[in-house]
Amino acid sequence: MHTITHKHAVSRRGAVRTFLGLLAGAGLAVSALCTTVVHAAEIRVVTSGGFSAAYDQLIPLYEQATGHKVITSRGASIGNAPDSIPSRLARGEQFDIVILADSALDQFIQQGKVKAGSRVDLARSMIGMSVRKGTPKPDISSVEGLKQTLLDAKSIAYSASASGTYLSNELFPRLGVAEQIKHKATKIYSERVGAVVLRGDAEIGFQQVSELLPFKELEFVGPLPEEVQQRVFFSAGVAEGAADTAVASHLIRFLAAPAAAPIVRSTGMEPAAAAAR
Repeated sequence: MHTITHKHAVSRRGAVRTFLGLLAGAGLAVSALCTTVVHAAEIRVVTSGGFSAAYDQLIPLYEQATGHKVITSRGASIGNAPDSIPSRLARGEQFDIVILADSALDQFIQQGKVKAGSRVDLARSMIGMSVRKGTPKPDISSVEGLKQTLLDAKSIAYSASASGTYLSNELFPRLGVAEQIKHKATKIYSERVGAVVLRGDAEIGFQQVSELLPFKELEFVGPLPEEVQQRVFFSAGVAEGAADTAVASHLIRFLAAPAAAPIVRSTGMEPAAAAAR
């Protein structure tokens, strides 16, 4: 059992007040997003890793501001791993909100698993690379540098989700290295790439920047060069069969609020409102 100290409780209350103040300062009616609830609702969310770093900071603020309880499941945006979001939905797991790469969310809307018209873009992410601290830091600032890094690496890890699909299906062939690296490049399922690099199972690792930055024990090398970068929107939608559509939409609006932008930006993502300009 975790004990919450008075200092921690005061700090959290201060964070909530600060966030609500930011909402008001952004010209949003606080009452529209953070109403006093007659009864606490449970909101079931499944989210992919790309938005997780921002999500994990924003959800406690939402819970304390509204009294609602958010129950979170996690999985990759694409793929057939048992815990991937497509696999979860295919076997009938029920959620109120789905958060994942926009292209995958659009497919679920077409399949009738997410309500049409409910999609809200939350943030845009880039792909980056990390290595273990104390090891050589390769130069990937140019396309040629990235290509040479891939050829020189003894082992490569990349995600089984949206970023890894782009790398394996598009970028590696485009760079002309797919055949040369296929014996040393591993697609990582049901785990963060950073964890694989951290324990020494891969020399270099690629994933969404927002999923690499939380690994403070790693050296973040940087994003892919602009010419070969893939920017992906992570978006939220209300799942078909949601227990309370209004409450689900309420949480999505909270996550997308302009006042959430500083938190989103601090995780290495670009807030959707800024990206759209």
